[in-house]
Amino acid sequence: MHTSLRTSLMVALLASPLVGCGRSPDPAPVAPPSGADPGAAKAVAVTEQKAATVAPVFAEDAPGIALDAVPGMQVRRDFTRSYLALDSWKLFAEPDSEGEPLAALVLEGSNEVTAAEVRLGRSVDADAVKRCLDLPAEATGKADTVRIDGVPFTHFSAGDAAMSHYVSAESYRAVQDGRCYAIDLVVAGTRPEVYDPPKVPPFSNEEAKEKLAAALKAVRWVR
Repeated sequence: MHTSLRTSLMVALLASPLVGCGRSPDPAPVAPPSGADPGAAKAVAVTEQKAATVAPVFAEDAPGIALDAVPGMQVRRDFTRSYLALDSWKLFAEPDSEGEPLAALVLEGSNEVTAAEVRLGRSVDADAVKRCLDLPAEATGKADTVRIDGVPFTHFSAGDAAMSHYVSAESYRAVQDGRCYAIDLVVAGTRPEVYDPPKVPPFSNEEAKEKLAAALKAVRWVR
């Protein structure tokens, strides 16, 4: 090949963009709309990505309720535990109340001495829905309103004790789409000193309540 022709070809190749290397040219940056908050847009994108990637351990069809997994807690689809005799769809349910357990998040280590779990129950029974926000006789103190993933719930504390056994809870009730939803953060057990020799609880009541309160964030609504 003639020297001048070879030189011309090399110059043309160096001046042209690379092709056939598996990479396309980077797109030109797009300026955000005037007045837009880049930080807010990023937060929305992160939230949407999280919602798309987190698989719930329980979820109803929209509209409904869902429960995400929580590290250090095991999911159960019933409220029947050898160390908890309270198996109704909501804590301190009326004798004639009809409903069903949906899911529970049980704190690892729970046993007959101390047990803790988040319970999610639901009822579509007309009478249960009508009385959904009524406080049980075991309620202590006054009720207030707490929003869970944007939905207002009636919140109250409740508890009972007898024969060295006890149960305490933070309970939440709401009516959504003609259904009564019950969320109970339950700590229950037996006084360790009644055993011979005394048993050591797997965790303190204070620790259990803190972890259950944090796990409440796992409840969300499918819209």
